Amino acid sequence: MDPTFPITLTVNGTEMVREVPVRQTLADFLRQTLGLTATHVGCEHGVCGACTVRIDGRIARACLTFAIQCDGAAIETLEGMAESGKIADLQQAFHRRNALQCGFCTSGMLVTAAQLLEENPRPSREEIREIISGNYCRCTGYHAIVDAVEETAEARAKSEPEGAR
Repeated sequence: MDPTFPITLTVNGTEMVREVPVRQTLADFLRQTLGLTATHVGCEHGVCGACTVRIDGRIARACLTFAIQCDGAAIETLEGMAESGKIADLQQAFHRRNALQCGFCTSGMLVTAAQLLEENPRPSREEIREIISGNYCRCTGYHAIVDAVEETAEARAKSEPEGAR
């Protein structure tokens, strides 16, 4: 059995201390220990993007990150982003554009798209395709996902105060 070590981290705004096995991935920690199941486990090799979360404000693959590496870090999962309301418009656009057919890739896509829109509020379709290229979707063909992200960016730009543009 792997030894365990205490870590202190903040998950979706809540600071916590937990004992974690040295080899437990962040994905397994989030799903099994905390019950945050929006972080999906697909390939376990970091290529599908289903496990995408934010660590200290940057997207990362939770299946490639050991929980112990997150000692002192701030982790944000889809649950936290959804509860805060900051991606409600993006979620609605995914629904309107039918960009979430089976739903397995959706949480990783939403976390990735939210990061893009935070860093680049007016991305081109090519920039959207580039950032989501690390997230596999077997159902939609990506067009609906690109449409949803583009729609969200356009709607946000229209709702900005005049001086903010």
